[in-house]
Amino acid sequence: MAEKSKEERINKYIAAAGICSRRDAERMIAEGRVKVNGQVLTELGYKVKPKDVVEADGRRIGAAQKMRFFVYHKPAGLVTTNRDEKNRPTVFDNLPADMPRVVSVGRLDMNTEGLLLLTTSGELARALELPSKGWVRQYRARVHGVVNDDKLQKLARGITYKGVKYGSIIAELDRASGTNNWLMVKLTEGKNREIRNVMEALDLKVNRLIRVAYGPFQLGQLERGEVREIQGKALREMLPKEFANKV
Repeated sequence: MAEKSKEERINKYIAAAGICSRRDAERMIAEGRVKVNGQVLTELGYKVKPKDVVEADGRRIGAAQKMRFFVYHKPAGLVTTNRDEKNRPTVFDNLPADMPRVVSVGRLDMNTEGLLLLTTSGELARALELPSKGWVRQYRARVHGVVNDDKLQKLARGITYKGVKYGSIIAELDRASGTNNWLMVKLTEGKNREIRNVMEALDLKVNRLIRVAYGPFQLGQLERGEVREIQGKALREMLPKEFANKV
């Protein structure tokens, strides 16, 4: 009975080892990229036993490691994925060689730059992505086109564009120069290409997008391409309570 209590569902085991989120772990299993004791795993609900040998993409993984957390200034031109089918440069290819294996908290598209959160815990990454946490994502967006109060109010009310409903987005004009304007944009959903899509719905074209904050984490003076680890009390005070005691 004691042996059984140590068993852990495979997707949770992989996420806790810092490989990816639980959802992505299930995708890896479905794609035949996970082995247990030398055999390709096909059962999504499999429970890992203490003596099992688990491999993901040919690499043996162990049980949960100490949770670590990093902030990274993502340059434009990198995709936020471990494996890119088009062989484009990725965020993970450009991290320092001494970094542990990490997953990102959400994604920034290839042409978006700025703050990206990285952690060794797939479980934490998934939790911080959830809109229910209410964490505000803040961006500076340079847009081409006419910005007026009517458009900003439409954003605040929420927009449906190409069949996708976007929640309230708070945007304020930061600096104007002809038809090129800088906006400060705040949102909590973080849907794929959300800012670019809602701006397009208002006849505004985003030509530069920089994430400057994600919840309590700030880009600050972090240089482009720089990574900084956040530890100890500073990290515990910023994480949700259920994770604070794990760092």
